[in-house]
Amino acid sequence: MPNPSSQQGRSGAQCVVDGLISNGCEVLFGYPGGQAIDIFDKLYASPLRLVLPRHEQGGIHMADGYARATGKVGCALVTSGPGATNAVTGLATAMMDGVPLVVISGQVGMSLIGTDAFQEADTTGITRSVTKHNFLVRSVDELPRTISEAFFIASTGKPGPVLIDIPKNIQQAYTTQPDVQNVSIRAYHPTIQPPAEQVERLADAINKAHRPVLYVGGGAISSGSCALLRSLAETYGIPVCTTLMGLGAFPETSPLALWMVGMHGSVAANNAIQQADLVIAAGARFDDRVTGRIADFAQGAKIAHIDVDASAIGKNVSTHIPVCGDLRQTLEQLLPLMKKVDRSNWLAQVVKWREAKAAVYFPRKDGKLQPQAVIEAIDRVSKGAATVVTDVGQNQMWAAQFFRYTRPRSFLSSGGLGTMGFGVPGAIGAQLGTPEALVVSINGDGGFQMNIQELVVAVEHRLPVKFVVLNNSRLGMVRQWQDLFYGGRHSATILTQNDRPENERILAPEEPVYLPDFVKVGEAYGIRSRRVKTLAEVEQTLTDAFADPHPWLIECIVAEDENVLPMVAPGAALSEMILANAN
Repeated sequence: MPNPSSQQGRSGAQCVVDGLISNGCEVLFGYPGGQAIDIFDKLYASPLRLVLPRHEQGGIHMADGYARATGKVGCALVTSGPGATNAVTGLATAMMDGVPLVVISGQVGMSLIGTDAFQEADTTGITRSVTKHNFLVRSVDELPRTISEAFFIASTGKPGPVLIDIPKNIQQAYTTQPDVQNVSIRAYHPTIQPPAEQVERLADAINKAHRPVLYVGGGAISSGSCALLRSLAETYGIPVCTTLMGLGAFPETSPLALWMVGMHGSVAANNAIQQADLVIAAGARFDDRVTGRIADFAQGAKIAHIDVDASAIGKNVSTHIPVCGDLRQTLEQLLPLMKKVDRSNWLAQVVKWREAKAAVYFPRKDGKLQPQAVIEAIDRVSKGAATVVTDVGQNQMWAAQFFRYTRPRSFLSSGGLGTMGFGVPGAIGAQLGTPEALVVSINGDGGFQMNIQELVVAVEHRLPVKFVVLNNSRLGMVRQWQDLFYGGRHSATILTQNDRPENERILAPEEPVYLPDFVKVGEAYGIRSRRVKTLAEVEQTLTDAFADPHPWLIECIVAEDENVLPMVAPGAALSEMILANAN
């Protein structure tokens, strides 16, 4: 290793730490290793808050949750080889949902690249498809500029994750290059200002529309456009539906709220899309979970699409009025061009559809605790003020349907990739970013176990996250599909031994029912834990937990056969909804 006293300037490792700080990083999620140890050595006395996850995937999800909750760039540091490959799922999660991350990975020295050295991996090759951009740093003189460019790319245009792969010899080398404050990249010019003529076309279409619908996605939240969207909707009488990522962009308590649209969307949202004469997509990408059978999607409507990402416009659904630009700037130009139009008939129809509510369920004859009721209790006890961070599956959809979101960044979840294991670390990151918030992590018993090791981080950092586990002893969403579309053949979806098919059963029927015993697991990690089986117990436990400044684990033993409804079957049209029936 070079002797610092014989060198001028800073080491590459010091450049990394300085670059993170100068670009606004305050919290760094990092797991050490041999090829990143020089950077960790410089972190030892740095002002950055270093959070040690127990797995690199968990660390990237923490950075992701931090970014979603705060709107800032989330930052993480991993070592080479398995450290970097363990980060891939977290990068893909952020990439699909447009979350700004800067992830730094250690790499073997330049002279060892290509030799199959210990813990070598082609990190830039592996992560190319799951990052907005990535870098392999070949000279220490490049490093200060590269770090600033990574933050710039991650946070501009459509946000996304950027990875910087830094060989060990670059970390140890020295440079006199300063940190870079103002970044300009010759080949990267994200479209921000929308074309005036396209905004005028959009205004004209809205002013002439009798049955318009605003279809709002996560881009509304990341662009800071929610107040402008609300003004557009409420001033000009335009009902609003949202995607899963758009929950909270428009208050769901508004009489103009149609709630979530798509596969598990509301009757109001899906019907409105199908009967609209103009669909205005604002920061949404016409995902297959929203459109259903594309040939039948909004057949009678003109499609207007506002998006900062030109590649998203017209990608899935033919667009009549494309507007490429920042959503906030687009709305600022659009609002002065708007005219008030009598849409009383359309709004009256919306009121009738809203009577069906976002989703419904019926009391069970067997009296088992229903997961939908647990979500409603979280909404009720928190008075709607919780920041909800979900895992993926039925728990995610029930959290979307039965909690009323009124604020942006109050619903955080893995949408596009659907990553099980996001719920626990995502909530920890969100709590670190918003320490005063009531953060509630909603999980199924399957996904909860995928990054369960991160519970210790909440204890170490005294984070008051409330971890709720809806334990139905099933991989619930797959089980639901098996029941509806695969003849009830429960292959590999039963998590208790007692109910498994004989060819999957390992333990005898008299063996323990709770496997694992989540209450004991939580207590082993130092978390206050309680198991509940009735709605009264849920209400009391939530009241106790929400008033306590410590982390809690609340295991809810819920009915094993509840389904997420409404549902649009794969390949069906939005108008072909499966609705809830009484048990």
